Amino acid sequence: MTDTTIQLDGAAEDLDVIAPVAWSAKTWFAVLSLAATSFALVSAEFLPAGLLTPMARDLGISEGTAGQVVTATASVGAVTALLSNVLIGKLNRKTVLVALSALAIGSNILATVATDFWLLLLARAGLGIAISSFWALSVAVVARLVGANATGRGMAIVTLGVSLATIAAPSMGALISDWLGWRSAMAITAGLAAIAMLLQLLSLPTLPATTSNSLADVFRLTRRRGIQLGMLAILVLMTGHFAGSVYVRPFLEHVTLLTTGPIALALLGFGIAAVIGNIAGGRMADTNIHMALAVTSALMALAALALVLWGAHIGVAFGFATLWGFAFGMAPVVLPTNLSRAATDALEAAGSLMVVSFQVAITIGAVVGGYVVDTYGPTGPLALTAVLAAATLALALVQPRS
Repeated sequence: MTDTTIQLDGAAEDLDVIAPVAWSAKTWFAVLSLAATSFALVSAEFLPAGLLTPMARDLGISEGTAGQVVTATASVGAVTALLSNVLIGKLNRKTVLVALSALAIGSNILATVATDFWLLLLARAGLGIAISSFWALSVAVVARLVGANATGRGMAIVTLGVSLATIAAPSMGALISDWLGWRSAMAITAGLAAIAMLLQLLSLPTLPATTSNSLADVFRLTRRRGIQLGMLAILVLMTGHFAGSVYVRPFLEHVTLLTTGPIALALLGFGIAAVIGNIAGGRMADTNIHMALAVTSALMALAALALVLWGAHIGVAFGFATLWGFAFGMAPVVLPTNLSRAATDALEAAGSLMVVSFQVAITIGAVVGGYVVDTYGPTGPLALTAVLAAATLALALVQPRS
């Protein structure tokens, strides 16, 4: 714990414009341990994307059935997010985080040795609990480590693990699977979780519970206008993103007429830009959260609209796919920080609502995007992204100051 750490059990205050603070080495180590945790968890979450074919073949199931291991993680996670901060009660938050890493280790080991689909599904459900519970606590823990005036930068470091895992996990998983088998790839994610747990044990200070949440407390928080608008911003922007981003590859294939090699480069540019956007989003969120939300949504709207209008040109497609990646990198930092500013006295309960909002948005985006692409072709989902991102920009402009 550093000199910048503050107690967040008082009334909400205006945190839009804040002076920078210095972090001690202990603070850096603690925040980096959380970044390592996010990398381990999200790597395990996205790993099946690169393992689907060998996993299905080994277990004697179809690829469509194997794909439900991802659904299990997300669906269990959505329910867990709502209940996790209620069920942990007065437990020390360091103990909870270490226990979640232990659960991730066990889940990944179980997936490694699973001999049938149902055992694998059980393992992935355990991972879903670990992931959603971690993210539901993340903003509150980061705020206690670095102070509320640096929460955006702290969350940028934590979510940097997400960006790196999104880039690395599917491709590295496929390579490791071809070399050593899909079970070895799963085992490596257990090792990553073990490293994260060790870093937590070494670096995190004791974090006694400052509050005990009830489900009524969580729902009571939804009466606040700032929370309502914060949740709506997550739902609208992330629904738009996931409705369109899943179909960027078909767009580049059928509209820009790119082959596999150039598409891979475009997606790599998207991923690298997301890492840069992650860092920029953290700094902007701590300076002026309303401006950060407006910029994030405006850039995503511009990128998606430009692709719809001029995406047949290769240069335009590469440039605006990269801009979209930058905006997406900002979003996981800006959106939670924006929501938390309306609940500085109830960050854990707000964290539950934040994760639920993300999970619902991912689900809706996948369903609606699939319908739109089947009905209107590859430009349809991107047009929807532009519309919903523009709607989020409107929300940012009317949102009251915390």
